[in-house]
Amino acid sequence: MHSFPANSATPNYTTRIHPVLSSFVDEVCGTVARLCAYVMMLALMALGGIALWQQLPEATAMAPQVRDGWAVATRSAPAFAVSQFIFPGKTEVYQISRHPEGGRKDAFHWSADGKPVAELELYRPGDEHQAVPAAADIAARMDPDGALALEAAGAIDSKFGPVTLLRLVGGADDAHACLGFLKRFDDPSLRISGWSCQGENLPARRAAIGCMLNRLMLLTAGNEPRLAELFAHAELRRSDCTASAPALSADWLTGSDNPRLRGAL
Repeated sequence: MHSFPANSATPNYTTRIHPVLSSFVDEVCGTVARLCAYVMMLALMALGGIALWQQLPEATAMAPQVRDGWAVATRSAPAFAVSQFIFPGKTEVYQISRHPEGGRKDAFHWSADGKPVAELELYRPGDEHQAVPAAADIAARMDPDGALALEAAGAIDSKFGPVTLLRLVGGADDAHACLGFLKRFDDPSLRISGWSCQGENLPARRAAIGCMLNRLMLLTAGNEPRLAELFAHAELRRSDCTASAPALSADWLTGSDNPRLRGAL
C-alpha cells in the first residue's frame, strides 16, 4: 500500500510588518530628517550673521565720508601733482571729494610730526550752491575753531598770475603768521586756494607759497580742454624756485612790504 504524507500540523505564516506600523516609521524618519535640515539651516544663518556683524565696522570705515553733500571719492584718479622737492621730509595726503551736482575738489595736505604745515585745494565747481564764501572757507581750514577772520596780506606773482595772500586777524605775529592764498579763474571755472606755514619769516612763507604754485602740475584734464590750456600757458611763465627764499623774493615774488589792506574779508 502506498503511504500518503501527512499534512504539517503547524500553519505556515508569512513574516511581515503591518502597513500602519511601516507608515508610522517612515513618517518619523521624514520628520527627523526635516528637523535636521531645519537646524542646519538655522546654524548656517547664524554663522552668516556673525560674519556680517564682524565685518560691519570695516564696511562703515570704508563708506564715503559725506559733508554738506561732499563725499570722498576713493576711486577717482588724481588730476594734479606737486613736486615733493619743496616739501622735504613732509607727509603728503591727496584727497578727492565730489558733489552730486558735479563739483570736484582735489586737496593736498602736508604735515610734519603729526602737525599740518600746508594745504592746497583746487576746486572745480559744478551746479552746486556755494554757501560758504571763499575767504570764510579758507579761514575755517586755517583755523578749525573758526574764531578768526581773514585780512589781506599783499600778493605774490606766480605762473598763474597775481595771487592774493591772506592772514588770520588776531592770529600769530606778522613774522610767524601762516599765510592763506586765493586765485580764481572764470574760464575754466577753477579756484586755487590754501595756506602754508612753511618758512621762518614772512618773506620765506611768501616764497614757499610761490614755489607750491610754481610746482603744481596737471596730470589729466579729463573732458576740460580749457583746463589743459590754462596749465599749458602757465608753464610758459614758470620760474625756477630751487633758490633760497630771499633770492626768490627778489626775483619773481613781490616784496614783503606790500601795502596792507586792513579789514576782514
